[in-house]
Amino acid sequence: MSAPVTLFTFDRADEAEWNVVNDGVMGGRSAGFVAVEQGTLRFTGTLVTQGGGFTSVRALRAVDLTGQQGIELRVRGSGRQFEVELDDGERAYGRTVSRRAPFATSAEWTLVRVPFSALRSTIFGRAVNAPPINVARIRGLGLYMVDGKDGPFHLDVDYVRSYGAGTE
Repeated sequence: MSAPVTLFTFDRADEAEWNVVNDGVMGGRSAGFVAVEQGTLRFTGTLVTQGGGFTSVRALRAVDLTGQQGIELRVRGSGRQFEVELDDGERAYGRTVSRRAPFATSAEWTLVRVPFSALRSTIFGRAVNAPPINVARIRGLGLYMVDGKDGPFHLDVDYVRSYGAGTE
């Protein structure tokens, strides 16, 4: 059994540089904001589905997750569905392949586990035929609000780490 690999603990505001990418890049009006405070990453904003319909936060983190089964996040949120993305650098058709899977939130702290096998490969939201994620060359992590519902949202993340086979 492989020991979990910690990607983010949010103990320091400068642990990683988190960048917001809103749908304004394609004419949308959604707005996302990110802050790291008191050991928690806080992703907030408003989703506007007309003209776009997404906002995200992303950070670089080079890590080898060989021997792991998936990603574990401790989260609480606004009851909406978010998505987690792992970036392994895969490209197809001249574009970066996105490897994402949805997870639900509630007002209470919840442990979310996303197996690597649940990550779907897309480019700009459209499914693509791509090889499975290369967990040996993870380059970054993203969190997305793209649930198709207009309105405010919030997501708090306590930590992000991997989990292995047989992890309770």
